[in-house]
Amino acid sequence: MHRKPKIAVIMDENTSAGGGGYEISKDYFRAISRAGAYAFGIPFAPEMVGHTVEEFDGFLSVGGRIHFPMEWYVEGDQSRYPASDRLDVEMALMKGFLERDKPVLGICNGMQMLGCLNGCRMMSDVQSSWAGAIVHDREGMRHDVEIRQGTRMADIFKAETFSVNTFHREAIVEVSDAVVVTARGPDGVVEAIEVPSSSFAMGLQWHPERLAAESHPGTRIFDAFVEAASR
Repeated sequence: MHRKPKIAVIMDENTSAGGGGYEISKDYFRAISRAGAYAFGIPFAPEMVGHTVEEFDGFLSVGGRIHFPMEWYVEGDQSRYPASDRLDVEMALMKGFLERDKPVLGICNGMQMLGCLNGCRMMSDVQSSWAGAIVHDREGMRHDVEIRQGTRMADIFKAETFSVNTFHREAIVEVSDAVVVTARGPDGVVEAIEVPSSSFAMGLQWHPERLAAESHPGTRIFDAFVEAASR
């Protein structure tokens, strides 16, 4: 019988309401389950990091708005979000999974962390700092992304362009040699990345867990992620 992989999903925090509770969309768990894996929510417990990295087959870093280190931003910029207990635990988890070459998928906040842990830099407000930027942070807003051909992500999506949702104010603007940009928005803003040195380390700025599972090419990332975690 084929073993179902176990995916560790970092919890998010209600930072906008004082940070006293965990919160996370059920859509992440549905997407992982649909793709054929078990998903487990991981709390901000430093003592669990080593066990989680050892026992789980993949790591999903979900969206959120938390205070990142100043050195992750371009010069003169810094995070405008509140501090969260999530940061240190999540960094340790992501580093641990990457060091063991276990699959990592970063969504929104998770893509930014994946990029910055691999030498990229970001800006706190793409709207005011990126010339010609479209609106990227609005409920119900959609825009196209163009997938860079010849990348592993292009092999997964099997599409050159499609429409995505957009809920981000921050964006990666300086890309390191360790990272390949795999998708950009119509304004040139970085929308997806992959880390070629890893067997599976990919990040998306949009939220594929909210897209139509049966028909949208963007949801294929979960199938590829779970397949990589099954090996």
